[in-house]
Amino acid sequence: MANDVCPIAITSGEPAGIGPEIAVAAWRALKDDVPLLWIGDPRHLPDGTPFKEITNADQASARSDALPVFSLDLKTPRLPGQPDKTHAHGVIQSIETAVTLAQSGAVRAICTAPIHKAALIDAASFDYPGHTEFLSALAGDTPVAMMLACDALRVVPATIHIALSDVPKALTAAQLVETIQITHAGLIRDFGIKAPRIAVAGLNPHAGEDGKMGNEEITMITPVLNQLRAEGFDLLGPMSADTMFHAQARTKYDAAVCMYHDQALIPIKTLDFAGGVNVTLGLPFVRTSPDHGTAFDIAGTSTADATSMIAAIRMAANMANARGRA
Repeated sequence: MANDVCPIAITSGEPAGIGPEIAVAAWRALKDDVPLLWIGDPRHLPDGTPFKEITNADQASARSDALPVFSLDLKTPRLPGQPDKTHAHGVIQSIETAVTLAQSGAVRAICTAPIHKAALIDAASFDYPGHTEFLSALAGDTPVAMMLACDALRVVPATIHIALSDVPKALTAAQLVETIQITHAGLIRDFGIKAPRIAVAGLNPHAGEDGKMGNEEITMITPVLNQLRAEGFDLLGPMSADTMFHAQARTKYDAAVCMYHDQALIPIKTLDFAGGVNVTLGLPFVRTSPDHGTAFDIAGTSTADATSMIAAIRMAANMANARGRA
């Protein structure tokens, strides 16, 4: 199957969350334009969803009247809002199946629905902080970076899910170099930007203000940026995080590398809370995800907003096309 008509695989995510609902809503919105397939237990789809079980990705096509489903047996039905430990291994299998299909070229991208990490850890000994680290392991421990992207902004945190007090210890020169390199390569390969411009935030208020509010900018961040500039990278910074996200500032760069989770995620969620997309840079295949969680509180109520899932699928298709052109 040619790359431009290969389907995009959507994983089941946590069945008790809104994943099945937003997957179906996204399929209804995009089925005339983007071939999709869903990997999970068809009993977990919303009532009345038309679906057809398939055994080969070639059987998924655009303009299908029924959602193509790679069927998995997750043992028991779905109860919205109430995770079932018997589903844990099937949730993991859904991700593994999607990666296998992507690595074989049977699908052109993966879009993962939100998972409930606690359920996977408790019931399946899941040994990863989340999707990003698990996908890296499935891809042979490939170095990766997490990007959050929308039309207005792309951000990449150099450290992710750790306590703020641990950031200065975790943030090393080697890690920052790798994050910037992965971001640079991803902008070229996945977004078709030939000469990426990357803004890099400081760690401290006012980027340390010449050492008066912290010295990490002087001792580590600036030397890293100078090293990479000497290698041809177009870098701004270290910049004060409180002045780098307004509209005029954003015109000067293609992505921002930030030092910690909230420094990156607050601006993008403020700019586009519903439309943000989680992207894993550095993988040998394209992976995106909606930028929200399982939303147990509204699961099964038919009120879930599929905007981020739709944006994630569209972005996955565009990224796959960019890789094809490259």
